[in-house]
Amino acid sequence: MSLSSEKSHFSTSTFGGKDDIPAPVTTTTPPKSRGKRVFRSVALAIVLYITFHHFGRFDTFNTQIQKGHHGKPLIGKAAEESFLKVPDEESCIQASRHYAAEPHPAGSDGDLKTAQDFLALLQAELGIKPPSEIPIYPAGSTNSRHATLMIPKAHTPYAWIDTYYPVMNTPLERNLQALDEDGNVYWEADLKEHADPADPEAHKYSNAVPTFHGLSKGADVSGKLVYANYGLIQDYNALVEKGVNLTGAIVEKAQELGAAGVLIYSDVRDDGTVTVSNGYEPYPHGPARNPKAVQRGSVQFLSMYPGDPTTPGVPAYENATRTEGSNIPKIPSLPISQENGEKLLQLAQNGWNGTIRLNNQVDTGVMPIWNTLAIIPGYIKDEVVVIGNHRDAWVMGAADPTSGTASLHETVRGFGALMKKGWKPLRTILIASWDAEEYGLIGSTEWGEDFAEFIQKYVVAYLNLDGSASGSRFSASASPSLAHLVHGAALDIPHPTDANRTLWDATNDAGKYFGAREDGTTVVDAEALAVYEASMSATDELGVGALGSGSDFTVFLQRLGVASMNHGFGGTTSDAVYHYHSVYDSEHWVELYADPGFYRHVAVAKHLGLIALRLSGSAVLPLNTTHYAFELENYLNKVEKQILAVSIEVDLSPLRKSISSLQAASRALDYEKLVAERELKHIIKKWHKKASKLRKLRRKAWKAYCKFQKKVFGKKCRSHHHSDEHEFDWEEEVSHHDKPQFNEDDTQFEIVRGFALHSGIDIPSLLRDDHDCAKTSERLQLPLPKLLKVIKRIRVVNQKLKAFEQGFISEDGLPSREWYKHLVVAPGRWLGYGATTLPALSEAENSTVAKHEAKRLQTLVDKLVETIRV
Repeated sequence: MSLSSEKSHFSTSTFGGKDDIPAPVTTTTPPKSRGKRVFRSVALAIVLYITFHHFGRFDTFNTQIQKGHHGKPLIGKAAEESFLKVPDEESCIQASRHYAAEPHPAGSDGDLKTAQDFLALLQAELGIKPPSEIPIYPAGSTNSRHATLMIPKAHTPYAWIDTYYPVMNTPLERNLQALDEDGNVYWEADLKEHADPADPEAHKYSNAVPTFHGLSKGADVSGKLVYANYGLIQDYNALVEKGVNLTGAIVEKAQELGAAGVLIYSDVRDDGTVTVSNGYEPYPHGPARNPKAVQRGSVQFLSMYPGDPTTPGVPAYENATRTEGSNIPKIPSLPISQENGEKLLQLAQNGWNGTIRLNNQVDTGVMPIWNTLAIIPGYIKDEVVVIGNHRDAWVMGAADPTSGTASLHETVRGFGALMKKGWKPLRTILIASWDAEEYGLIGSTEWGEDFAEFIQKYVVAYLNLDGSASGSRFSASASPSLAHLVHGAALDIPHPTDANRTLWDATNDAGKYFGAREDGTTVVDAEALAVYEASMSATDELGVGALGSGSDFTVFLQRLGVASMNHGFGGTTSDAVYHYHSVYDSEHWVELYADPGFYRHVAVAKHLGLIALRLSGSAVLPLNTTHYAFELENYLNKVEKQILAVSIEVDLSPLRKSISSLQAASRALDYEKLVAERELKHIIKKWHKKASKLRKLRRKAWKAYCKFQKKVFGKKCRSHHHSDEHEFDWEEEVSHHDKPQFNEDDTQFEIVRGFALHSGIDIPSLLRDDHDCAKTSERLQLPLPKLLKVIKRIRVVNQKLKAFEQGFISEDGLPSREWYKHLVVAPGRWLGYGATTLPALSEAENSTVAKHEAKRLQTLVDKLVETIRV
């Protein structure tokens, strides 16, 4: 047995034809003063009319212009400010109550219902007309593949559901018995999770999802009980050094050592100051751990590979060829409550010397899961920002993952509100609600394996959100290239409950439960505290952590080389105990303890949206490769210390020299970014200044002509309406693209239009026309040759920025776990979700392997230097 700590409309009227303007009568006789004035008026009207038409013709630029209020373009800060007004606590609470209303484990009817509910949300908010049949497509089918592969050609939003078919399991009969020396039952555990009626949702669904481990082995075994502490590699080593025979024993993840089975429970010593012994009542009557709570979870060997165990590296289609699966245990396991765990330890301490019988029967087979996806097409269609959150839960999952789903619900509402005002991102945004994350990141991994080539070609970044609120402290982990963006966005968002601080300040927040004993003392387990503090200290100089695994960013970052991030609020040692993967992960607990008022949920929704807006709307991708290159040096310094400590001989100076070259190349790329973006803004600003003058001239010409027409002919001009409260007609824009022609000119046109509109200059105010203007195609001439040249320059820069993360992908992968291909970061071989930097090098067991891995990494770095060179 081991102890586990898992964790307005504006129009311009066109002029009439030439017959509407009479030719002026010229004469050689000097006119009278009044005639002279009339002549001058006519002449001026003609000149200005010609000027208006000659200089006022628009080049190919869209007549449907994205505008916010007062005719300003809805881009940049304007878009951000508009977006940030949308996420709302009450809306978020209602979303949470909806998705956490009942159990929805992967593959269940409840799971399918939530997939369809999220699809309905995307359709409603993004202006997608629901088709006559629900767009649920089997993975691998023509419709499924078309939905993803046609993203770079899409002009209108659409949403769909992909169905994959992984192997998973559900529980059948389970027993845990202590047997005496004669094989008789001495004690038997109650494996049900009995919930207190004070938590109505938990009590209602106490036995809806039996306590079991996802992907556990079905077997009936017996063996001696051995306590293996946290089940860390050092714990096993300590047992071996003590001469403990592990053969046939029950220890966590001790399959390689001959164990018969595994029992896992969440220990109260992981709960910091929030314990019964420190004066707190157990939940639901207080913030301490309920001793009957059970932590479900997957026992898949995630450090080997995630996803469907039987289709590693390829998508789990219904008719897929399957393997036995090498990332799942060959020994059975069970999760048990704190109450049962303590009983077992008491038995051993009181002289019981029998054996443990662990019976775990499961129904293993192919089961359907459902990923729900939608796109918001941008002007640049071959650059895609992906946002993802998983939807499945072990039971109700109010914190994991529904807090994240509720936050994403608000982010989607924010995007929808922007679209109704005419916003269109520069880059395409893809929104995903993944399934079966709890079994082993299956939904995201299968989609990633299915569309690996598409992802590596088009996806510029992946933004992950798991649970958004289970405690008081905000944290973020990311690829180093995204660290400044993540950190900066958090500085621009207010703290959830303190207007004088920022969201980033919440990285230092703590709970409010520091002990309630009458004598004022508290008892905290030193080892557990050390483990917690070590996990919190693994960040860079900005305070952004490295990504290991344990959520849906894994396939994007560590197999496909896409810059990724993850964020949210989690607990500290002084927060109310979070009953992870328990029936007590309920709406009642979240509203009472995790985030009363849902201020944290909304802050995370804003943070996610702000990062997405900046990634999708910036001319130059906001990826900081120089920060990354210097972090590489820090990683190497750390590994060097580790190697020296174990007396492995390897010369790291060539690798260090290559990293130095990468830093220099990245600084040169930084300068190219700066110059290219500055040139774009200069061209647009110069055009804007010229266009403003021409617009004023047009208005003067129009006023002069109208004055002349009324004075000479008594005829008024058609009214020239001005309204700054135009609301963008999305459906009209959609119909405009019913039959798009996907050719190079169209693509270039879209890109130029996007860069111009997202340049930060108020172009739309110069381009307002009504339907008549649209018909006559009067457009304002843009400096297209110059724009195309600088945009090409920026596009080259962006490709280099995107390629940076992929530069660390080795097709050979990591030793003994080839699915993972990133040589800079991966989940540690024995760390579960924890990140290991330079994994192949840091896990080298001898000098020969260390030299090989140092050379392999150096080769990738040298190649990357050439890739980003300018």
